[in-house]
Amino acid sequence: MKSSILIISLIISFTGFSQDWTYDLASAKKQAKQEQKNILLVFSGSDWCAPCIKLDDQVWQTAEFKNHAKEKLVLLKADFPKRKKNLLPQVQQDKNNALAEKYNSNGYFPFVVLLTSNGEVINELGYKNLSASEYINAIYAK
Repeated sequence: MKSSILIISLIISFTGFSQDWTYDLASAKKQAKQEQKNILLVFSGSDWCAPCIKLDDQVWQTAEFKNHAKEKLVLLKADFPKRKKNLLPQVQQDKNNALAEKYNSNGYFPFVVLLTSNGEVINELGYKNLSASEYINAIYAK
Protein backbone atom coordinates (compact mmCIF):
# COMPACT_ATOMS: atom_id res chain seq x y z
CA MET A 1 0.00 0.00 0.00
CA LYS A 2 2.72 2.46 1.02
CA SER A 3 4.76 1.66 -2.08
CA SER A 4 1.81 2.35 -4.40
CA ILE A 5 1.21 5.71 -2.76
CA LEU A 6 4.89 6.53 -3.16
CA ILE A 7 4.86 5.56 -6.84
CA ILE A 8 1.73 7.61 -7.53
CA SER A 9 3.25 10.60 -5.71
CA LEU A 10 6.43 10.34 -7.76
CA ILE A 11 4.51 10.16 -11.03
CA ILE A 12 2.46 13.23 -10.11
CA SER A 13 5.54 15.19 -9.08
CA PHE A 14 7.39 14.34 -12.31
CA THR A 15 4.45 15.27 -14.51
CA GLY A 16 4.05 18.52 -12.61
CA PHE A 17 7.51 19.56 -13.80
CA SER A 18 7.17 18.35 -17.38
CA GLN A 19 8.16 20.76 -20.04
CA ASP A 20 6.31 20.94 -23.32
CA TRP A 21 8.45 22.12 -26.21
CA THR A 22 6.81 22.59 -29.56
CA TYR A 23 8.72 22.31 -32.82
CA ASP A 24 6.41 24.23 -35.14
CA LEU A 25 6.09 28.03 -35.30
CA ALA A 26 2.45 28.04 -36.44
CA SER A 27 1.46 25.81 -33.50
CA ALA A 28 3.47 27.98 -31.09
CA LYS A 29 1.79 31.16 -32.37
CA LYS A 30 -1.67 29.63 -32.07
CA GLN A 31 -1.02 28.43 -28.51
CA ALA A 32 0.57 31.76 -27.51
CA LYS A 33 -2.45 33.69 -28.77
CA GLN A 34 -4.90 31.39 -27.01
CA GLU A 35 -3.00 31.53 -23.73
CA GLN A 36 -1.87 35.17 -24.04
CA LYS A 37 1.81 34.26 -23.72
CA ASN A 38 5.07 35.08 -25.47
CA ILE A 39 7.06 32.50 -27.39
CA LEU A 40 10.58 31.54 -26.37
CA LEU A 41 12.43 30.25 -29.44
CA VAL A 42 15.64 28.35 -28.66
CA PHE A 43 18.20 27.47 -31.35
CA SER A 44 20.28 24.57 -30.12
CA GLY A 45 22.87 22.10 -31.27
CA SER A 46 21.87 19.45 -28.76
CA ASP A 47 24.61 16.96 -29.51
CA TRP A 48 27.60 19.17 -30.33
CA CYS A 49 27.22 22.65 -28.84
CA ALA A 50 28.70 22.72 -25.32
CA PRO A 51 27.08 26.06 -24.35
CA CYS A 52 23.71 24.72 -25.60
CA ILE A 53 24.05 21.69 -23.36
CA LYS A 54 25.07 23.88 -20.40
CA LEU A 55 22.08 26.19 -20.98
CA ASP A 56 19.80 23.18 -21.02
CA ASP A 57 21.24 21.88 -17.74
CA GLN A 58 21.58 25.24 -15.94
CA VAL A 59 18.33 26.84 -17.04
CA TRP A 60 15.80 24.89 -19.15
CA GLN A 61 15.83 21.81 -16.88
CA THR A 62 15.44 23.68 -13.59
CA ALA A 63 12.18 23.67 -11.67
CA GLU A 64 12.36 27.47 -11.50
CA PHE A 65 12.44 27.87 -15.29
CA LYS A 66 9.85 25.16 -15.86
CA ASN A 67 7.44 26.87 -13.45
CA HIS A 68 8.04 30.26 -15.08
CA ALA A 69 7.60 28.86 -18.58
CA LYS A 70 4.39 27.08 -17.65
CA GLU A 71 2.88 30.40 -16.59
CA LYS A 72 4.39 32.82 -19.11
CA LEU A 73 5.85 31.16 -22.21
CA VAL A 74 5.23 28.86 -25.12
CA LEU A 75 8.49 26.99 -25.71
CA LEU A 76 9.66 26.51 -29.30
CA LYS A 77 12.85 24.61 -30.08
CA ALA A 78 14.86 24.56 -33.29
CA ASP A 79 17.49 21.88 -32.84
CA PHE A 80 20.38 21.30 -35.23
CA PRO A 81 22.03 18.03 -34.19
CA LYS A 82 25.06 16.81 -36.16
CA ARG A 83 25.48 13.17 -35.16
CA LYS A 84 23.92 10.80 -37.64
CA LYS A 85 21.93 8.94 -34.96
CA ASN A 86 20.32 12.24 -33.82
CA LEU A 87 19.43 13.70 -37.22
CA LEU A 88 15.89 14.99 -37.52
CA PRO A 89 13.30 13.99 -40.11
CA GLN A 90 13.61 16.19 -43.22
CA VAL A 91 10.24 17.85 -42.58
CA GLN A 92 11.41 19.02 -39.13
CA GLN A 93 14.82 20.05 -40.46
CA ASP A 94 13.08 22.18 -43.10
CA LYS A 95 11.00 23.89 -40.38
CA ASN A 96 14.14 24.55 -38.33
CA ASN A 97 15.97 25.91 -41.38
CA ALA A 98 13.07 28.30 -42.06
CA LEU A 99 13.17 29.48 -38.42
CA ALA A 100 16.93 30.01 -38.68
CA GLU A 101 16.55 32.02 -41.90
CA LYS A 102 14.05 34.32 -40.26
CA TYR A 103 15.33 34.59 -36.68
CA ASN A 104 18.97 33.41 -36.63
CA SER A 105 20.56 34.40 -39.92
CA ASN A 106 24.01 34.63 -38.27
CA GLY A 107 23.86 31.01 -37.16
CA TYR A 108 24.56 31.58 -33.46
CA PHE A 109 24.29 28.67 -31.01
CA PRO A 110 22.75 28.74 -28.56
CA PHE A 111 20.50 31.58 -29.58
CA VAL A 112 17.37 32.50 -27.64
CA VAL A 113 14.67 34.73 -29.11
CA LEU A 114 11.68 36.07 -27.20
CA LEU A 115 8.76 36.59 -29.57
CA THR A 116 5.26 38.01 -29.36
CA SER A 117 2.40 35.68 -30.22
CA ASN A 118 2.56 37.18 -33.73
CA GLY A 119 6.22 36.23 -34.14
CA GLU A 120 7.70 39.70 -33.65
CA VAL A 121 11.09 39.81 -31.91
CA ILE A 122 11.09 41.28 -28.40
CA ASN A 123 14.61 40.31 -27.33
CA GLU A 124 17.53 38.08 -28.31
CA LEU A 125 20.36 36.59 -26.29
CA GLY A 126 22.86 33.77 -26.31
CA TYR A 127 24.55 31.73 -23.64
CA LYS A 128 25.28 33.50 -20.39
CA ASN A 129 26.65 31.75 -17.33
CA LEU A 130 23.71 32.72 -15.13
CA SER A 131 21.42 31.05 -12.66
CA ALA A 132 17.93 30.19 -13.85
CA SER A 133 16.42 33.28 -12.19
CA GLU A 134 19.11 35.54 -13.65
CA TYR A 135 18.59 34.05 -17.11
CA ILE A 136 14.82 34.50 -16.86
CA ASN A 137 15.42 38.19 -16.08
CA ALA A 138 17.88 38.46 -18.98
CA ILE A 139 15.27 37.07 -21.38
CA TYR A 140 13.07 40.09 -20.69
CA ALA A 141 15.82 42.74 -20.38
CA LYS A 142 16.43 44.75 -23.51
